[in-house]
Amino acid sequence: MKWSNYAKKLHRFLKQTTLTDINGRALDMDDGFDLWLKQTLKLRENTGRFYLIGNGASASMASHFACDVGKNGKVRTEVFFDAGMMTAISNDITYDQVFAHPLRQKMDAGDILVAISSSGNSPNVVEGAKAARDKAGFIVSLTGMKPDNTLRSLGDLNIHVPADTYGMVESAHAVLLHHWMDHLEMATPKTA
Repeated sequence: MKWSNYAKKLHRFLKQTTLTDINGRALDMDDGFDLWLKQTLKLRENTGRFYLIGNGASASMASHFACDVGKNGKVRTEVFFDAGMMTAISNDITYDQVFAHPLRQKMDAGDILVAISSSGNSPNVVEGAKAARDKAGFIVSLTGMKPDNTLRSLGDLNIHVPADTYGMVESAHAVLLHHWMDHLEMATPKTA
């Protein structure tokens, strides 16, 4: 595929991206990003914690944005990618609980979880979102592929990219997260 065609295809998927609430109601994209920003600013004011989870490329994205949110957004962030912790939970409990277990221990009501899964059906990400729901956290899901994926029904805000390949979904997720991060950074006081 030529670059111009690839770029057009990504643009089309970004334009077709939808945002829904916990009840599956469609929300305006800008209103959804504004709500996410408002929740994050409230979290920062209350010194809450911002968690990000995902597998593979989504884990890398979670780690990348944890750095941005912490450094540029001045919000306390955490990802659960410590090899010792992950292998202990996987071995002693199950891999499906690799995010849910620490979230149940650490998450407080009002904390934010960003759950990233291209398919929206990664069992460990789904279980993490369920644990965050049980702890009264605010959940943002980023998914792709099939619109009826499991994770898309668990978030307070659910962003769905209707692309059918991992590359397109992951590229779109990066654009969406950078868009949100730019808004957070603009709302963050500059200090030395």
